Amino acid sequence: MLAVGIDVSKSKSAAAILNPDGTVHTKPFEFRHSQPEMDALIRYIKDQNQPVTILMENTGHYHYPVLKALEAAGLPVCLINAYQMKKYGDMELRKAKTDKKDALRIARYALEKGYSLVPHTSMDQKYEDLRFLARQYDQRMGTLTTNKVFLINLLDETMPGITKLLSLTTRDPETSLTMLFIKRFKSYDRIKKMGRTRFLDSYNKLARKSRNRRAYGYGLAIYELAVNSITTRGENEFTLAAQDQCVDLVSESQKAADAIILKMQTLAETLPEYAVLRSMAGVGDRLGPLILAEIGDIRRFHSGKALNAYAGNDAPPYQSGTFESHNRHISKRGNAALRKYCFEVMQALKLTRPQDDPVYLFLIEKEQEGKPYNVAKMAGVNKFLRIYYARAMEALRLQ
Repeated sequence: MLAVGIDVSKSKSAAAILNPDGTVHTKPFEFRHSQPEMDALIRYIKDQNQPVTILMENTGHYHYPVLKALEAAGLPVCLINAYQMKKYGDMELRKAKTDKKDALRIARYALEKGYSLVPHTSMDQKYEDLRFLARQYDQRMGTLTTNKVFLINLLDETMPGITKLLSLTTRDPETSLTMLFIKRFKSYDRIKKMGRTRFLDSYNKLARKSRNRRAYGYGLAIYELAVNSITTRGENEFTLAAQDQCVDLVSESQKAADAIILKMQTLAETLPEYAVLRSMAGVGDRLGPLILAEIGDIRRFHSGKALNAYAGNDAPPYQSGTFESHNRHISKRGNAALRKYCFEVMQALKLTRPQDDPVYLFLIEKEQEGKPYNVAKMAGVNKFLRIYYARAMEALRLQ
């Protein structure tokens, strides 16, 4: 069996081929991600008339052209985590770094660890698409956060203190009281010109449109805040124009993020384990697809403990001689986004308090033992991931 190692980079890659005994079959060479050069590579591999294992790193999106071309030609391709490959290379005494040497190193790994490699499949593509959407969602949320900061900075000059009364929630921009209020009244200077009676009448109409049941109680407090505050650019037309743009950008960013979540929900519903994850307490329409995107195919983990290790929520043992540590911190060597989303599940459990949920009861038990806030939450995350693994694997076996 030949081992083909491909070191992928942007627009070009390096490949090396080893014989079953570890000798070099083909010296490392470079090829571009163009159709003619990919066709030449595929023809060369097929002309060897031998079984082949092709391995390359999972490098963001740079490896997609190579993966697509090789799979379309019917060649099995395996992917490996780039950090795992780096640690494999750390065993070498002379750590030279070139693309061609990296291709040889990847081919050597494919030869030594071929028994543990699993070819990429079409089912993997669904998980990759879900992960792609999750990354796009993170970017939209980052843009949303940035635009919120810009808006708050402008409000400090036109409506200082307003965000303490009306929180800047944007979950539904069309009916958000704060967003509607900013677009309607612009600044405290305009509110003072309107007068108390006219402002309260206009504000109550706006409150009905926002469908916020608590909105009516804010009117008088907002007017008093407007009268007692000093605005620095409240009547500046350029500031108000920029503020309107920020409101629009915040609304569009939120709509874009919501649209991606809807796409993720549609894709996640085609995966067998999503129903199991969605049925667990604390997991909603937003967290469900995000957690599934970060975990990927549950079948690639051999146990719930391995899933926790993937999330960086494990505490590896440390023992040397007669010393053995019993107070270890979690490694955090893993998927930080997965830990974050699971932590949000723990926060949701604390709010909803489902008395029949084993994760919530375990979380409360740890808090009663005197565990610190974050320690108790991460212990709950450990329990949550173990239970999800067991339920998901059982559901997959029954299919």
